[in-house]
Amino acid sequence: MLGAAHKPGAMPLRPLGLGDIYDAAFRIIRFNPTATVGAAVLVASVAMALPLLVTAVLTWTVDLSLSQSGAGFETAETAALVGAAGAFGVGMVLQWVGTILVTGMIAHVTAAAAIGRRLSLGEAWRVTHGKRWRLIGASLLIGLGSSVLIAAYVAVWFALAFAADGAAPLVVWGLVSVPAFICLLIWLWIRVGYLPVPALMLERVGVFGAFGRGFQLSRRQFWRIFGIALLTAVITGVASQVFATPISMLGEFVVTALGPQYEVLGLVVAQAIISVLTAAFVSPFTGAVTSLQYLDQRIRKEAYDVELMTQAGITAS
Repeated sequence: MLGAAHKPGAMPLRPLGLGDIYDAAFRIIRFNPTATVGAAVLVASVAMALPLLVTAVLTWTVDLSLSQSGAGFETAETAALVGAAGAFGVGMVLQWVGTILVTGMIAHVTAAAAIGRRLSLGEAWRVTHGKRWRLIGASLLIGLGSSVLIAAYVAVWFALAFAADGAAPLVVWGLVSVPAFICLLIWLWIRVGYLPVPALMLERVGVFGAFGRGFQLSRRQFWRIFGIALLTAVITGVASQVFATPISMLGEFVVTALGPQYEVLGLVVAQAIISVLTAAFVSPFTGAVTSLQYLDQRIRKEAYDVELMTQAGITAS
């Protein structure tokens, strides 16, 4: 009875093991598919609607065949290909922004499911009010910081390539710096970039406060958090390939049957289907695991299970 009393929702209110986290992630998705899978599919569908519509219209008005020779392209056809590529790029940006917002919603869905509450899609969206731009800003800061760091490292490589006398210094530099740089990126991912989203969503902190909370909660827990995050990335990566491979093959077969005029449209349709199916699993599962790791660290370090039991109406006796 005690164990049941301390599991009012998707997770036991105690420090979580790997099995607890994955079991809770799947329970959350099954318990609330609308605010998890439904939100992710809605975002991916809306984002992919623009490139699909633009490419379909262009396919029916000009020749978008990719098999033409370079001299065979006319100005209108080149412009149409650029327009189709631009629409696809805009769609990917929209999906990126939407996925960030869905991740924020899933943080609230996870926290509610931990105490046995189910948020509707509308409720999950409303509770992110006031934090959405901060969430996008935090994601942009992470992306910008990563880009600057990688650009600086590449610049050092170019500088050494021009200054080095022979290949030996570059080989030594590569053997020393490449593993060190990869380790630095992984360390920054876990200590700085992994836990701020649920912290920003569930606590009264700003963007930099969320980064601070993520750094604080991951202190002395690096290998545990990293192991679960890496395993989750592998699982979602394999699942994405399972979805993508047959759809890509089917798309190539359909394009071959319909003719070269539909090459670009076929590619966009296949990518849209892959994006929607992948989003249906990857975004909810990854977001739930990250949020559960955040709750786990708070339980371990701040006795947050007591607060969760209070919210669930359970006495800690």
